[in-house]
Amino acid sequence: MNIPEHRQAIDKYDTQIVKLINERTRHVLAIGEIKVKAGDEIYAPHRERTVLQRICRRNQGPIANDSLRAIYREIMSGALALEKSLTVAYLGPEATFTHQAAIQRFGSSLRYSPQKTIADVFIEVSKNRADYGVVPVENSTEGAVTHTLDMFVDSDLKIVAQIVLPVQHCLLSKCRRSQIKKLFAHPQSLGQCREWVQANLPRVEIIETSSNARSAELAAAQKNSAAIAGVLAAETYRVPVLDFDIQDNVANATRFLVLGRQCSPPTGKDRTSLMFSLTDRVGALYSALAPFRRFRINMTKIESRPSKRKAWEYFFFVDCDGHMEDRKLTKAISLLGEHCSYVKVLGSFPDSE
Repeated sequence: MNIPEHRQAIDKYDTQIVKLINERTRHVLAIGEIKVKAGDEIYAPHRERTVLQRICRRNQGPIANDSLRAIYREIMSGALALEKSLTVAYLGPEATFTHQAAIQRFGSSLRYSPQKTIADVFIEVSKNRADYGVVPVENSTEGAVTHTLDMFVDSDLKIVAQIVLPVQHCLLSKCRRSQIKKLFAHPQSLGQCREWVQANLPRVEIIETSSNARSAELAAAQKNSAAIAGVLAAETYRVPVLDFDIQDNVANATRFLVLGRQCSPPTGKDRTSLMFSLTDRVGALYSALAPFRRFRINMTKIESRPSKRKAWEYFFFVDCDGHMEDRKLTKAISLLGEHCSYVKVLGSFPDSE
């Protein structure tokens, strides 16, 4: 075939693809109407996971699975926007990694509402001004985002999904590296790039900022300055990227939580988050965790935080395999309650692939 013939074939397939996407969307809208009448949430992470897994299993190439998932993400995002005018609150400002994670999960067709603090994200969802919220919870290099954990103590919101975003830090500047005198960086980002900064910008003044987006904004406005930020921030604030991948750990990733009101049903590969507080006695933590060992439930994370209610009282945050409706996990949580003064299930959600 020559080029005109290939293009003619492409045009033919494009017509078929558009028709099929619209037919698919009509079925999605019909399901949405049924959900609304039943009082169910429109967004279904478990169904989303199933769809993406199925299309990847059926993919015979040459298009890569990551590209296929990105295409379907936007198809599903467009359908969600038609079902209901969904708003997603996130820790802003625009062009932060949290913003990037939210778009990765929900696509570009929904309305996004940047918030100044993590607490504001919780408030927006709690007061129904947003349908979902996206907040960071831990980084593979710098550890837990403690303020997010603290917010769950008094919140009734549930964790309905998680997003694991590989973090690519970049050096942004409008000048050459040798001309940089000031470096704007968020403390978390600086911590993830500390060795690179010490090796490549040893005499530069470091100024901490409230976000990666703010760093890029300041670097765009001030001469002989640079920022640590992501590609999205570079594009948004029009600051050239001097160096890509300056993070010290090549496997650097941040985990984000999607906040909502209803958890998905079990998928067979889920994670549950919960928190508890112990009575003050010897061996209390050992006894509390024994049910997880008894029922062979894998704990993927445990983190302690001061309760802020009483001196030397702590809350423990645990992630474990399984869904809160699973029989073994239900029993383990029930036994956990016998050793604790307080137990709260924060949510069950599909585990990341």
